[in-house]
Amino acid sequence: MSLFKARDWWSTVLGEKEEFDQGCLCLADVDNTGNGQDKIIVGSFMGYLRIFNPHPVKTGDGAQAEDMLLEVYLRDPILQVEVGKFVSGTEMLHLAVLHSRKLCVYSVSGTLGNVEHGNQYQIKLMYEHNLQRTACNMTYGSFGGVKGRDLICIQSMDGMLMVFEQESYAFGRFLPGSLLPGPLAYSSRTDSFITVSSCRQVESYKYQVLAFATDADKRQETEQQKLGSGKRLVVDWTLNIGEQALDICIVSFNQSASSVFVLGERNFFCLKDNGQIRFMKKLDCSPSCFLPYCSVSEGTINTLIGNHNHMLHIYQDVTLKWATQLPHIPVAVRVGCLHDLKGVIVTLSDDGHLQCSYLGTDPSFFQAPKVESRELHYEELDIELKELQKIIKDVNKSQGIWPMTEREDDLKVSAMVSPKFDSVSVTLQNRLALQKAKLSVYVQPPLVLTCDQFTFEFMAPEMSRTVAFSVYLKGSYTPSELEGNAVVSYSRPSGIPRVIQCKFRLPLKLICLPGQPSKTASHKLTIDTNKSPVSLLSLFPGFSNQSEDDQVNVMGFRFLGGSRVTLLASKTSQRYRIQSEQFEDLWLITNELIIRLQEYFEKQGIKDFACSFSGSMPLQEYFELIDHHFELRINGEKLEELLSERAVQFRAIQRRLLTRFKDKTPAPLQHLDTLLDGTYKQVIALADAVEENQDSLFQSFTRLKSATHLVILLIGLWQKLSTDQIAILEAAFLPLQQDTQELGWEETVDAAISHLLKTCLSKSSKEQALNLSSQLNIPKDTSRLKKHITLLCDRLAKGGRLCLSTDAAAPQTMVMPGGCTTIPESDLEERSIEQDSTELFTNHKHLIVETPLPEVSPLQGVSE
Repeated sequence: MSLFKARDWWSTVLGEKEEFDQGCLCLADVDNTGNGQDKIIVGSFMGYLRIFNPHPVKTGDGAQAEDMLLEVYLRDPILQVEVGKFVSGTEMLHLAVLHSRKLCVYSVSGTLGNVEHGNQYQIKLMYEHNLQRTACNMTYGSFGGVKGRDLICIQSMDGMLMVFEQESYAFGRFLPGSLLPGPLAYSSRTDSFITVSSCRQVESYKYQVLAFATDADKRQETEQQKLGSGKRLVVDWTLNIGEQALDICIVSFNQSASSVFVLGERNFFCLKDNGQIRFMKKLDCSPSCFLPYCSVSEGTINTLIGNHNHMLHIYQDVTLKWATQLPHIPVAVRVGCLHDLKGVIVTLSDDGHLQCSYLGTDPSFFQAPKVESRELHYEELDIELKELQKIIKDVNKSQGIWPMTEREDDLKVSAMVSPKFDSVSVTLQNRLALQKAKLSVYVQPPLVLTCDQFTFEFMAPEMSRTVAFSVYLKGSYTPSELEGNAVVSYSRPSGIPRVIQCKFRLPLKLICLPGQPSKTASHKLTIDTNKSPVSLLSLFPGFSNQSEDDQVNVMGFRFLGGSRVTLLASKTSQRYRIQSEQFEDLWLITNELIIRLQEYFEKQGIKDFACSFSGSMPLQEYFELIDHHFELRINGEKLEELLSERAVQFRAIQRRLLTRFKDKTPAPLQHLDTLLDGTYKQVIALADAVEENQDSLFQSFTRLKSATHLVILLIGLWQKLSTDQIAILEAAFLPLQQDTQELGWEETVDAAISHLLKTCLSKSSKEQALNLSSQLNIPKDTSRLKKHITLLCDRLAKGGRLCLSTDAAAPQTMVMPGGCTTIPESDLEERSIEQDSTELFTNHKHLIVETPLPEVSPLQGVSE
């Protein structure tokens, strides 16, 4: 409840299911009493004309029978009502009523009765004009500087201004380029009409120009048009406000100065007579109506603005002076003098709520009841607190903080991938009645889903809903993962939000086809197992491309992106070799091989199957991918800087040209147009280069993620890391799903690895005391990152282990099987690591030459 509200002085509801708009309300002494008391004139779209003179006994009273002076049904919809000197030969006020195809002018008069209830009011039609075009709105004033009478100007729906000199029709003019009608107002100081066109600009037309102009379109001529020839209709001034206007009002203190107020959809403008902006105000809420009025006491102009939040704001220029709450959304607001009360605010809503109010505050008479005081027994409270703490501990020990079984039983999600190709189906089965469960499906780019968002309504329990979608490759490169994720978010009946996810694996055939094995390759990996070799045909039944010798220990894969991978299995030893021309392409086949081997031995009932990697870590190939990705990031920053400089230059040339064109005596262009054209071409070329670099950066990041997955897999096989330790590595090396210029992969991974080196992999307490920088910035180069990755592998090789527990920062003293020594305490470790890394982590290209497979060499494996 707002303290600052509009105090209800008098209110009523007009008719039943009637509609009203901003032109349906008017305040004036329409019956010419001369006492300065205004009457409220209201017209509705249903055709009812009502005139009120409120006389409340006390504040807040509703309408009495004697408050309504007149109610007339005029049959046609009433678009606007205005009061002015519309009848010739007299300066009495008359009522002008605008219908869609007719303009009527009435005189309102009252006859005194013997008693208070006997006063009778009536209207008399003075004259009417039948319109040839459908009307939209009207305005009136002393057009052309006439004295003692008001002329009327009506704007039609097709943009024609029709001027009436009281009982006679003067002329009609079409506004140039008019598409939709806008608000219309007349300025007596400049003798011009001001409107807002469909081009979202304020336009001003002189009355004299309209009177002596001729229409450009001959089809717009009418029989009543008097001036058959004249000058071309030109606009006096224009101002682009960038939005459509709701209303226009013109307010002036005296004849020497006036202001044009324009209410837009988001802003409020005050203009000078020549169209220059005096000030503007950005509105926080969507406005519905406004009324500028002169504040005589302060000598300023105040503005009432109603909005769709049931609020009425009062501004003094751009300063908010008062905010009050209304019981309805006003579409029209007026200020007048009613029953000797000056400054009454009259508001009208679109459904007929008419209210007369004044600004004030309502004090709150509510008083909080007194609380009964009672003595506190601290001993009893201590006993109760201990019992509650014991209950909380028992619940946490038995069930945990969240009841996991209850959360999982609400909704079950399962995904099934078609063995044929790319079709995926997700099934949701609920235990309780749920509403609006949202399913979101995610896959790694360049894989794309036919549909990734689904919404379900589980109105009854034990329902099952299944959706199907397809996955396809959209790009000329290979994704970093074949794993998809289906996430379901819903709310329990109690209102607690829940999220459930289900992962699914896409088939290798989606991105890969059988290919010819390659005899040579630049990058090779060897995976050792503890079981006898398995036929590749049984592991990859859909990729058989047998040669004449019907060999089963060699298989080729061809990715849809163009690269090829060869898989060789030893006939005698327990080794498998994967080789390819691109290092990152080894990841998917290596991972698929290990997964299929594990599934194969699980079906055989063998549970002690294990893979290992005894070669050297291929860090050199990995570092080349890091350098390429970092080079694209630096290149992207340089291109964006150049694009920003060219854009500044382009705008500066535009300003120079605009100044030349606006000058009354323009100077020569001095090749500014040539410079503008050249700069424009440079901006377009740089924008294309930025887009091309972003595409290359995205592809490079995908390849970097594939290589990172492979390095993490090899480190886990090399050091026999547990699942939790591999998860820590993945969190450190793959913290981002998308690479951006603001937060890149290099600085994020460097911070994560540095944290591991200073905590669980630290040498001493000195390293643990070092603090990391709290701000991540793009580094100058990748030498620091590559040094930390090498140091991480070295400390893992010397017995370090990954852990996130509180005691993980203690120096590692364990000794790995196989004679691994502890981490040395020497400060010269980081210096010697660069020398040792050349021996420990040599280029993997030389690994196969030094320790080849005796029975499956690259040449033998393909030719056997």
